[in-house]
Amino acid sequence: MLQYLNRCSQGRGAWLLMAFTALILELVALYFQHVMLLKPCVMCIYERCALFGILGAGLVGSIAPSSSLRYAAIVIWIYSAWEGIRLSWQHTMIQLHPSPFATCDFAARFPSWLPLDKWFPGIFVASGDCAEKQWQFLSLGMPQWLVVIFSVFMLIGVLVVFAQFVKPRRRDLFGR
Repeated sequence: MLQYLNRCSQGRGAWLLMAFTALILELVALYFQHVMLLKPCVMCIYERCALFGILGAGLVGSIAPSSSLRYAAIVIWIYSAWEGIRLSWQHTMIQLHPSPFATCDFAARFPSWLPLDKWFPGIFVASGDCAEKQWQFLSLGMPQWLVVIFSVFMLIGVLVVFAQFVKPRRRDLFGR
């Protein structure tokens, strides 16, 4: 399996699949926001940024997957998945154990050199409350599903890291 993951990480298709998966998840989030009229909170916006990080990792990896740029993409991938797990876990705890002392900010804090909420307000402006449960599927709320999603991205990312140390099996003419 690690040999297969090594081969996949050196091809463009797997990276584009990861970027496409993250893009679909971003579009689902925008559907929830603009069609179902769910209000994203600050934690939702930060989790969205982590997902954009995974999308970016997929695009970076697809540029030159057989070069050392692949390693930069893996680092972006692992970091974004880790931050996504951390943020969605924190969001889950706010929803499951609401407290007046554990709340989220009223507005997302972006660096002054990257004011995403000013550039793309339809995507990055928070208007909801982190403690409010607005949506559930199979008894799990949105942040709980994001813990699962980011954990899957992290698991696959860690396996791909280990696969980088395994030499891919050379295939001869007869496929042995």
